[in-house]
Amino acid sequence: MNNGLNAQSDPTVQPVPASVVEAVDAADTTLSNPKWAVIALGANLGNRLETLQGAIDALGDTPGLRVKGVSPVYETEPWGVAPGSQPSYLNAVVTVKTTLPPSSLLERGHAIEEAFDRVREERWGPRTIDVDIVAYADVVSDDPVLTLPHPRAHQRAFVLAPWHDIDAEARIPGRGAVSALLAGIGLTGVAPRPDLELHLPE
Repeated sequence: MNNGLNAQSDPTVQPVPASVVEAVDAADTTLSNPKWAVIALGANLGNRLETLQGAIDALGDTPGLRVKGVSPVYETEPWGVAPGSQPSYLNAVVTVKTTLPPSSLLERGHAIEEAFDRVREERWGPRTIDVDIVAYADVVSDDPVLTLPHPRAHQRAFVLAPWHDIDAEARIPGRGAVSALLAGIGLTGVAPRPDLELHLPE
């Protein structure tokens, strides 16, 4: 038996194709360089504060994601509906570092909404929890499934105010500084709730 010949024909000792090496290296680079993302949370049904904290904890349990910042809580009149027709919202923003691509982060957000019995019956309808990706690194995308940055974030004080609280230097890609955007629209209909507190996942 020619052991040398057998070893040479054994696929386990063949040289690894350069394309495979490059793919592995690229994946490793992605894992070692997580991206920043900003996620807005809102709830106006049930125990709103408990639900917001539950969503933050669920994000923290997501493989490939770490919650890095949690904003103060704001109370907000519902958007796009008649005054008094719905309970008010509690809103907050979290910043995360993640190796998940935007599409997977969106899937995780939807899964968290489903876990808290979010029902999508009408636009601007009441909800137990809303999980919105506001920005993902510097990505700008018109993909209708996930438009980045969020197409209305720059108009919403309930996103801009809590985001500014945890990152005064924040910018929305293509829109400018969060501080300037917030100054332009003001805080009408949005009230800080210093009596309520959310925290990083344990």
